Amino acid sequence: MTAADAGVHEAAPAKINLALHVTGRRADGYHLLDSLVAFADIGDHVQARPATRTRLRVTGPMAAGVPRGGENTVLRAAALIGVAADITLDKHLPTAAGIGGGSSDAAATLRALARLGGIAVPGGVLALGADVPVCLLARAARMRGIGEEVLPVDGLPALDAVLVNPRVPVATPGVFARLDRRENDGLPEVLPRWHDRADCARWLATQRNDLEDPAQALCPEIGTVLEGLRESQDCALARMSGSGATCYGLYPDAMAATRAAARIAAQRPYWWVVATRLR
Repeated sequence: MTAADAGVHEAAPAKINLALHVTGRRADGYHLLDSLVAFADIGDHVQARPATRTRLRVTGPMAAGVPRGGENTVLRAAALIGVAADITLDKHLPTAAGIGGGSSDAAATLRALARLGGIAVPGGVLALGADVPVCLLARAARMRGIGEEVLPVDGLPALDAVLVNPRVPVATPGVFARLDRRENDGLPEVLPRWHDRADCARWLATQRNDLEDPAQALCPEIGTVLEGLRESQDCALARMSGSGATCYGLYPDAMAATRAAARIAAQRPYWWVVATRLR
């Protein structure tokens, strides 16, 4: 039995927008972005085994929030690559949460089925979602345009973080619709060389997420999450990721992040709270 016969496994890590600048809007309505992205060491998992037709099984603590129809990004990715498989998606990330869960699942499916079929990942993955190209890379990167331009970023320090989601889904189109200004400055053309994680956190504090205010208008709980992170001990920076509602806090080390996550979870037991490392 070959490794492919036994099935292949791919991680689908959470994508975190450390900074997200909206720089314009095209004539077709798509917004232009300039974002620094890192990936967490937690996420979903995709397993694929050879089959005569594609079937999807969803497991895990967040399985209930996953669509099972044609809008499912795993099934769309499988249709794009054209490799039939029995696919199991083990879902641990909240949906509609601003951390690229569906896009990372699609990217992991593409990688898994490419390995299973012994073929290359096809072009046209942007049709699956703006975050899919950067999630295919699954490492620190700068994404620009409508997501089609992805440049690996070297030298980003490992960042100990806490991710918090108030378990309130946020619809991305509604957030963009509330933007007051769409022509904003992007990130510096040349990113700095960060000396360490503290230096990186200080620099990130000079950047922004242009979607944070409009997302809070739709979901006031985001402000409560940010306040909770900022009030936690040793938090160097708190910011929303993507279009929300997940926010991240940066801490000096793993122990500080774990301590903050435990305290926030105890105060807000309904929230999704996890300590992780961003790479």
